[in-house]
Amino acid sequence: LKKARLSDLKEPREQLAFWINVYNILAVKMILDHHPVKSIKDIGSIFKTVWKRPAGEVAGTMLTLHEVEHEILRKMGEPRIHAAIVCASVSCPDLPRDAFFPDRLEYQLEVQMKGFLQNRGKGLRVDRKAGKVYLSSIFDWFEEDFKAGGGVLRYLGGYVSDKDKQILKDAGTCISYLDYNWKLNEL
Repeated sequence: LKKARLSDLKEPREQLAFWINVYNILAVKMILDHHPVKSIKDIGSIFKTVWKRPAGEVAGTMLTLHEVEHEILRKMGEPRIHAAIVCASVSCPDLPRDAFFPDRLEYQLEVQMKGFLQNRGKGLRVDRKAGKVYLSSIFDWFEEDFKAGGGVLRYLGGYVSDKDKQILKDAGTCISYLDYNWKLNEL
């Protein structure tokens, strides 16, 4: 990553795949550099969170996880990044076994989003009887990233079963956010 040449990344999908991989690599690197820790948040302090600590050098520039996520990835306008970038916590989306590749990126992002939402413990859980939807806190924290797709519920409707899609469309549906488990996911 230190020697990467960003000028070689011509296409938006090349850039997106690269920066998703960078985030995931640097998050894992932070854990390994400070292991043993119970949570990635333990690496930070009250003065400087883990997200704003130097995480690694990319193309000759030292970057933080905050910079990669908020100043690079989120500005690319792809909300599925939130199912692809991983902070090594139990409630994070699962880290894929393969890196993200430009020629497979669309497929990989679709798989990540569907897989995350299918995990009832951390992505999405529907209680039809109560008319309630439980979502990952990620969808609360980054709600604005889904506005261009019609909002969180409408966007997520493209990734769920027809039954779940109906409750997501219902204006009377109550939304609750799942407690976020920051404990280190060491599986």
